[in-house]
Amino acid sequence: MNKKEKMLEGGELRSKQAIRTWLRLLSCETLIEQQLRSLFRSRFSVTLPQFDVMSELERSGRKMTMSELSRELMVSNGNVTGVIDRLEKNGFVTRARAEHDRRIQYIALTDKGRNEFDEMAKSHERWLDGLLSQLSMNDMASLQELLLKTRNSISA
Repeated sequence: MNKKEKMLEGGELRSKQAIRTWLRLLSCETLIEQQLRSLFRSRFSVTLPQFDVMSELERSGRKMTMSELSRELMVSNGNVTGVIDRLEKNGFVTRARAEHDRRIQYIALTDKGRNEFDEMAKSHERWLDGLLSQLSMNDMASLQELLLKTRNSISA
């Protein structure tokens, strides 16, 4: 890329624009996450990671091992263990050791956990709709397209 190609309109360097774009993405993600954490805590007395684990269990429709949950959620086994401990204490999940290997634990939603998750998921959807209420359907479609393009650029 020559010097002229590195410059944007008005003489701004492309790299500076890339930094601004990343910071804007990060600030949006941080604000949304802060709001959701607060809402989950106040409405359901659960953390966002607890909701994420319950969501993954519901999505899979089956019991999962700690390693599977860790992999799907992209977190360490240690992180999942603490979250599962709290969910089990609240009666939202059960653990069962594998008969063939006692080191393996299967995690499953309980009926209570499934019912509570259904309520959480409905609220989660409403909350996100509210947080993004100033975006039109076209705005959201355009943003999704740009974010997909961004993800593809990063993955390339």
